[in-house]
Amino acid sequence: QVQLVESGGQLVQPGGSLRLSCAASGTIFNIYTMGWYRQAPGKQRELVATITSGGNTNYANYVKGRFTISEDNAKNTFYLQMNSLKPEDAANYYCNVRAVRAGYTRDYWGQGTQVTVSS
Repeated sequence: QVQLVESGGQLVQPGGSLRLSCAASGTIFNIYTMGWYRQAPGKQRELVATITSGGNTNYANYVKGRFTISEDNAKNTFYLQMNSLKPEDAANYYCNVRAVRAGYTRDYWGQGTQVTVSS
């Protein structure tokens, strides 16, 4: 059974940095992307960043230049390095793995990790 477990969320001051981790247990075949999404109270879940199995990255405009997604295949873990954090970055952050095979898509989600940005 596949599980994604996020960690690293905490309270940080504006301008600070955090690194989120997403550790995968179990085997996921046909990975298309790994990514991070976030959801603030009263708002819809939104894309933060993705990385393909080939290493191509994509970032939402509101985090471009501040956040970096990366992976460590040997550890079955991927990361989100967040720098220059702003209060509007505060949200519950979810990691996602999307697998695609023969036209079918399956999404795996973690349980979320809370990031609070406040002085």
